[in-house]
Amino acid sequence: MPARAATAATSATAAQSAAAAVDAADGQPLVARTKEYALEQLAPAALRTDRERVSRETVEDLRGLGLLNHLAPPRFGGAGLDRYADRRLHEVLAYADLNVWLVWAQHAPTVARIAGTPRSAAGGTHPLVEPVLRGTMLIGAALSDVRRYPTGNLTARRSRDGWVFNGTVSWLSGWGLNEAVALAAVDPESEDVVLALIPVDEHFRATPLALQAVSGSRTERVGVLDAVVPDAYVLAVRPLADWRHDDISTAGNAGPQFFGLGRRILDEIADEPHGTGVADAWRPYLRGLRARVYELADAVLDGGDPDASLPERLSLKVRAREALTTLSRALVVARAGRGLVADDTAQLHARSALFLQVQGQTRTERAAQLDSVADSVPRLP
Repeated sequence: MPARAATAATSATAAQSAAAAVDAADGQPLVARTKEYALEQLAPAALRTDRERVSRETVEDLRGLGLLNHLAPPRFGGAGLDRYADRRLHEVLAYADLNVWLVWAQHAPTVARIAGTPRSAAGGTHPLVEPVLRGTMLIGAALSDVRRYPTGNLTARRSRDGWVFNGTVSWLSGWGLNEAVALAAVDPESEDVVLALIPVDEHFRATPLALQAVSGSRTERVGVLDAVVPDAYVLAVRPLADWRHDDISTAGNAGPQFFGLGRRILDEIADEPHGTGVADAWRPYLRGLRARVYELADAVLDGGDPDASLPERLSLKVRAREALTTLSRALVVARAGRGLVADDTAQLHARSALFLQVQGQTRTERAAQLDSVADSVPRLP
């Protein structure tokens, strides 16, 4: 076999094995329980949740399933799942209800980050680590405004025993449910990023956002006024350049939520008259996209060069976003006039797809998306 063909065959096998491992995770007890709950409870209630917001009862359900600390070490009650089962959980929850997924997805990866750094930057035990790792506390995450530095980000200024945070968090999901928040702020003097996990208290002031997508996710704009952050609450202090490099690489992946929502839309299209042809035509494409995305993500996690694969990873993410908008539009078409009614899931999925156009978007990624639009103008006959 020629070298180029052998390399292509190896790549295809790796892609298939990564995607197949995610599919096989359905057999794991936590994934199976979550899938049953998502299909029987979350999916039928998704339109109501979008109107009335994610409830405390839903958070308690997630806690009862073990989803608030599934990435914690086993000694704290964690499930000991690998990356494939974790991806499958994201797919399943995004398939059922993107609002619930978003609130959970702000929490779960932050638990994993804390599990990797259980001690504070000052060297002692962080006061909130144990309740977070045991799943008794729901936390939010406000990290992305660092991308806007030197304007629009939280600032961190050194005080005698820690830091003082000020500024406005553009988006914070799960507000009113979160007991603590992971905040990333920039020290303008050193240009270090200070990552802290602090309790929600009187130093936070939330303003409702009139979102037309994921409107049930309790996403609000939150002001942070003179929040005192003791050194014991700081998880890490890193140079801004290092933070940005890692952020661009991580955000370059199309997450499992794309493929969870994509499958949901395809399943609903297939149930419509004349929709089977659309679903049959698009399933292989979405399946292949998912396989390649997971293959490249694994390569980086396994020590590969993230910069070398970033252009392709960004291209795949742009294609995943375009697929979601195309498919959500097709579902509206398939349902005709009823697809325009607010209580139809076609509207819910179309708005969810719009949210995923901008969620986790870096400047590099935005440029790639807009370049794709500019390059896709059809030629006149």
